[in-house]
Amino acid sequence: VIFVLILSSSAASKTPPVFPSTLAQLRRGAAGDGGPSLYTEKFCTQILDHFNYNPQSYRTFQQRYLVNDTHWGGAAAGSPIFVYTGNEGDIEWFAKNTGFMYEIAPIFKALIVFIEHRFYGKSIPYGGNRTVAYSNSSTLGYLTATQALADYATVILSLKKNLTSENSPVIVFGGSYGGMLAAWFRLKYPHVAAGALSSSAPILNFDNITSQFSFNDIVTQDFRSESENCYKVIKKSWQEIDDTAVKPGGLEILRKHFRICKNHISAASLHSWLSTALIYTAMTDYPTPSDFLAPLPAHPVKQMCEAIDDPTTGNSTFAKMYGAANVYYNYSGNATCFDLADDSDPHGVNGWYWQACTEMILITDGNREESIFTASNYSYNDRREYCKDKYGVEPRPNWAPTEFGAHNIKRALKNFGSSIIFFNGLRDPWSGGGVLKNLSESLVAIVAKEGAHHVDLRFSTKEDPKWLVDVRKRETEIISTWLSHYHSDI
Repeated sequence: VIFVLILSSSAASKTPPVFPSTLAQLRRGAAGDGGPSLYTEKFCTQILDHFNYNPQSYRTFQQRYLVNDTHWGGAAAGSPIFVYTGNEGDIEWFAKNTGFMYEIAPIFKALIVFIEHRFYGKSIPYGGNRTVAYSNSSTLGYLTATQALADYATVILSLKKNLTSENSPVIVFGGSYGGMLAAWFRLKYPHVAAGALSSSAPILNFDNITSQFSFNDIVTQDFRSESENCYKVIKKSWQEIDDTAVKPGGLEILRKHFRICKNHISAASLHSWLSTALIYTAMTDYPTPSDFLAPLPAHPVKQMCEAIDDPTTGNSTFAKMYGAANVYYNYSGNATCFDLADDSDPHGVNGWYWQACTEMILITDGNREESIFTASNYSYNDRREYCKDKYGVEPRPNWAPTEFGAHNIKRALKNFGSSIIFFNGLRDPWSGGGVLKNLSESLVAIVAKEGAHHVDLRFSTKEDPKWLVDVRKRETEIISTWLSHYHSDI
């Protein structure tokens, strides 16, 4: 089951945008991801509120973390600890998809730790009762990035104490929202983490910093770079869907063309379904086959455009769009119909709605006239009304840049920040809000023209292109330098 959430389209709803991990299906032991033997599950007793001293703050919950010590050189040798700062979802999913950490662990004799983000997976406060934890803004108020970062510091320091590994350097890793957390963790807790690999982290994707059009400009360019006809077919499809929907029997025509299940269909939900496929395919336009969000072939944007440009579909826009959507939703060929009404949450990622209504106000909704989607402007009022209606809270769009620094990022970080790698692939729509230039000698931006969303963190394959091999090699060399400096300073 896949969450269908609108990021942009002519039928845009007031639903906040999400990171791709919220659409991911948890894979258990799938080929190529290493399977469940990659880690051992552990728990740490965590405090509910790190920043207050009232009685409620002292409540605790069990926070999950996953450990792999296969290659660890041990505390006596001061061998490093690689920590993944968990995203908005079940930590197992990230542990099974972040192959880079496992692949370089033998080089550095590193211990690997994946820490689950509070309010996700099994790390649920209030006795592990998700219903209670998610019940209102008073309980959800403890779901913040700053609390999560404090959790990670607490778990890491506790783990090091238990292992008597106080001299082991810690390097944090993260992709997407987890990449934001990794970078912020290095800035906020430099005494805990010696360095951070922040992959595809849109830490600048906030109001008055990154253009509202940046995200969908990149989606547009991804498809337009493959085929001008592909771009034009997609661009005109939105109006054709709307025109058909208002005709007598029009919704049934759309249902038949797109193989939609009988329970629900509307023009808005179809817009959302198609937009989601386009956006997430652009994000995961990897050079090799993947099943990060869904089973996909190599270069899936190209595959979508080839489906649209296929002459056997004739002049039918709907047939062409169905062929494109099928690449994302049904590459395995198992689907019989598509359910546009499914809003289930099988992997416990709905907490992101709260985060997107409070501090994670990431601006992605704007569309220029030449956008692949219908021209539109971002509306903060829409977001505010949605959040007030759903949670009774008003977003704080300026808080994350205030708390972590985002305005004039070079000036903000060059005097005190160090030892962070910012990776971005320019085919990833989130890259528009990423750090794309070096900020200092040790705040390094690695930019891959053909790269997609945290492609560098994936498991490597024999088919990886040279540029990707070179990216991982450079990241490994930089991490090696950090560790050498760490031990030379002791």
